[in-house]
Amino acid sequence: MRVPRNERLSADIVESGPERKCILSGRIDARDGLIRLAISPAGEVLPDVLARAPGRGAWLGVARGELETALAKGKLKGALARAFKGAALAIPADLPERIDAALTRALADRLGLELKAGRLLLGSERIAEQARTGRVAWLGHAADASADGRRKLDQAWRVGEDAEGSGMAGTILPLDRAALSVALGRDNVVHLALNDAGAAERLGPLLRRLLHYHGIGGADASEAGEVATSAAPVTTH
Repeated sequence: MRVPRNERLSADIVESGPERKCILSGRIDARDGLIRLAISPAGEVLPDVLARAPGRGAWLGVARGELETALAKGKLKGALARAFKGAALAIPADLPERIDAALTRALADRLGLELKAGRLLLGSERIAEQARTGRVAWLGHAADASADGRRKLDQAWRVGEDAEGSGMAGTILPLDRAALSVALGRDNVVHLALNDAGAAERLGPLLRRLLHYHGIGGADASEAGEVATSAAPVTTH
């Protein structure tokens, strides 16, 4: 089934709500579409991808390459100084890498929770069987999954959704099978699927941000469960 849109996100993931503005690009989006930065007690700027740290925050909506350029040219330092009202800041040289790792960890943690709850399916045969009978809400593939393996499962999913000829396909994740296997504590995780629409909705914001950070958008972001949100005032916290 398609990931339902306009549904409220689970409370344990960053909720849709007041919008935020990217300090580098000026892009305005709901909180779950941007990445929050916070200041540690030592004054270090760190990723706060679940937006749980107290205090003032700054928000990013650019891809990693753009962030690295802004960091190298000093533009990030100026933007952070404005966002944090001149507070003493220490920007780690590896901040882009730390953000990448934090986004990946948040996604892996969510997948792990869904696996423990029995809502994450692993294994090509099991996924294909569920997909053909319309019991797959989201389908994903490791970055190094074979084209043939992806094609077969994508087709099974389209059959189950009565969407043959639509081009509907699973999301190719920015994680290879080794990374997925480590994250989920299972061997050779190449393909994975969710059999619950609510689980797909919870995964959506986390996956959307990781894909965007890696410069991946369009259809992939749509299949990742990008949700529509109502307009709200722009704030900075």
